[in-house]
Amino acid sequence: MRFRLADSSIMANSGLWVGVLTALTALGASYITARATSRAALAQARTTTTAEALREQRDRRRSTYREMMSCAHAFFEVTWQIDEVDATSDRQAKDRLLTQMYERIGPAIGSMNRANHEVRLDGPAEVSDASEHVRQMARRVQPLLKALIGDDGPERRRAYDAAFVDFRDAHLTFISLARQALEVRDEAE
Repeated sequence: MRFRLADSSIMANSGLWVGVLTALTALGASYITARATSRAALAQARTTTTAEALREQRDRRRSTYREMMSCAHAFFEVTWQIDEVDATSDRQAKDRLLTQMYERIGPAIGSMNRANHEVRLDGPAEVSDASEHVRQMARRVQPLLKALIGDDGPERRRAYDAAFVDFRDAHLTFISLARQALEVRDEAE
């Protein structure tokens, strides 16, 4: 009988140890699972926050770039009136149209200046530089337009046309860079 009591005591102690080890294993597994879940939740929160910030940045840039393009379009509307000037044979009528164009081009450049400042804030640097170049080319056209008033010579008109082409090219570059800045890229690339 004695042998049986010792065996049952050993079995009871073994059972206790198995229970303790099982409980410790369960606690350790629970702790590891909780840490992993916490890290996953933190990573998900960071990913969500980053994605939202990028979406807001893209939306803000899109709005800013559209405003700059809208201002450039208003500038184009003024400069396209040169076709009306060319179609007019009367010098006084030409000068009147050129004067009207010159009066309208200033406010168009002013609006472009404001839009350019917004683009400079939103970036990126390449788009900001392109926007500034558009603005500078527009400012270059303005005095050349004024020089056409009362002038029939081809030299000033060629200078005006060349400045307009430079403005148009700068505008096209801005559009291309703005489009690239707004593209959503796969991070795996």
